Amino acid sequence: MIELLGTAHVSGRSVEKVERRIRETRPDVVAVELCPARLRRLREGSRDLDVSSLLRGNLAVNLLTWLLSYVQSRVGADLGVRPGEEMVRALEVSEELGIPVVLVDRDIRVTLNRLWTSTGLLEKLRTLLHLVAGALGFGERREVDIDELAEGRRVDELVEELRHLAPTMAEVLIDERDAYMASNLVAASERGTVLAVVGAGHVPGITAYTERPATIPPTEPLLATRTRRISFGKVLGAGITIGILGMLVAIFLGQPLEVVLDAMVYWFLINGAISGAAVLVVRGHPASVATAFGTAWLTSLTVFLAAGWFAGVSEAYFRKPGSKDLDAIMEAATLDELLSNDLFRVVLVAAAANVGSIAGTILGGVYLARVAGIDLPL
Repeated sequence: MIELLGTAHVSGRSVEKVERRIRETRPDVVAVELCPARLRRLREGSRDLDVSSLLRGNLAVNLLTWLLSYVQSRVGADLGVRPGEEMVRALEVSEELGIPVVLVDRDIRVTLNRLWTSTGLLEKLRTLLHLVAGALGFGERREVDIDELAEGRRVDELVEELRHLAPTMAEVLIDERDAYMASNLVAASERGTVLAVVGAGHVPGITAYTERPATIPPTEPLLATRTRRISFGKVLGAGITIGILGMLVAIFLGQPLEVVLDAMVYWFLINGAISGAAVLVVRGHPASVATAFGTAWLTSLTVFLAAGWFAGVSEAYFRKPGSKDLDAIMEAATLDELLSNDLFRVVLVAAAANVGSIAGTILGGVYLARVAGIDLPL
């Protein structure tokens, strides 16, 4: 037998409900919507920090993950509840009563990888614009009762909104995990009765699978990470780089030395000024601004280097973020505190330098095209 207990991750009532239900039913197994990585994060807090690996990874994923975690933490702080506290309480009560616990969720790193690589550019942009508009107060604003979500009310409506806005994201975040958790719950039920503590949004999907176990898909494909070896962004970037190199060759071969030198100076200034300005806007260290300014012209000519990596390393050298900064991201009380966090700013500086370099490459390319005598359809 499998009993699903739907919760809201920042609801005090959910914490009480979880403890009460475990004590009342004394199941053979308690299952929680956690993976080992998330459990370590909840229990241990700080961990060793490798800034270099963060900069080599996907900056957009890191920023999005931290921003979403920050929002969830702020909601929890307003309600006097830590995000995930109901899961922690389920573990504590189970250990007190001597009830075995199983972690049934997919590794968060696999989910984030599949989320980023599966979602198309238009869906990412649409979701980003929706989030930004909401943060700035545009669009329809509705009050949401957290405890209504914990009881399962309005969950279907919110899930359908997500499916309409970002169907691929909904598939990765909800449907795939529903199937994965259902598979683990069915396996755990062989040991006796199971009380599963999961987010309310997962209850309908998991229920459909556990009532008909034969419909549960194989879990191996759900654990496969993906790498976009050829993506639209990479093809576009390579095309722009090749085009700019071609224009530079044309200028060198067909223009006087004075024109060639002017073109290189303007290419340097356009790229550097925009990339450096982007770092300045996010309050990067002056050395990071200078690094972005000095490297953007060169990194724009190769797909193997990025101005953001150099600027991020510079920011990390002068700001020296540590594991305490990772915890502080979740504890920031205001947006200003979040932007002042050394670790968050390192990644933000790297992302800003890259965005500025891209913009500088486009504008600089337009300038080079005119020098080379190429008429662009602008």
